[in-house]
Amino acid sequence: MTLLRMGRALCCCLLPSMLAACGDGGIAEVRQWMDETRRQTRVVVPKLAEPKKFIPFTYAGRTATDPYSPAKFINALPPAGTGGGFKPNLDRRREALESYPLDNLKMVGTLQKQGASFVLVQADRTVFQARVGNYIGQNMGQITRITDSEVELKEVVQDASGEWVERTAKLELQESKK
Repeated sequence: MTLLRMGRALCCCLLPSMLAACGDGGIAEVRQWMDETRRQTRVVVPKLAEPKKFIPFTYAGRTATDPYSPAKFINALPPAGTGGGFKPNLDRRREALESYPLDNLKMVGTLQKQGASFVLVQADRTVFQARVGNYIGQNMGQITRITDSEVELKEVVQDASGEWVERTAKLELQESKK
C-alpha cells in the first residue's frame, strides 16, 4: 500500500516537469506562420448594391373607395339568396342534446333495441340515447349514421356570406380510462 502511494506521489512530481520540458518550439513556428499569413492576406469587401428606389403611393381618399369599407366586401360577395335556397327548419322543437356544444359530448357506447341502433352520448354526467335522425350539438347536427366506433353527423352552419351550408362531423367512441 505504501509503495502504491509513493508511485503516485512520484508521478505527480515528475509529470509537471516533463510537460515543462516540451518547450515553446512549436508555438513560435505557428506564431511566425500566422504573422506571415496576416501580412499577405488582403481584405476584400464587396461593394453593396444600390438600394431600391421607394416610390410613395398617394391615396386619393375622396375619389376612390375606402379599402376598409364593408361596401368593398359586399361587391365581392354574391348576392344573398342565390345559394340554391337551402335553409334549415328553425321552427322545429329543439332536442335535449342540442343544448351542448359538440366538443362537450362523448360517445360512450351503442345499443341495439328491437332492430334499431342507438348511440349512448354523455353530456356532463347524464347519458342520453339517440338514433339516426335525432339532432345533436349546437350547429343543428343531425345523426346520419351510427357504427360501433363513431357517430356521423350532418351540421348546418352559415358561411361568411350568410348562406346556409352543410358540413360533416363525427363523434368517436371514448375509450374508458382504467
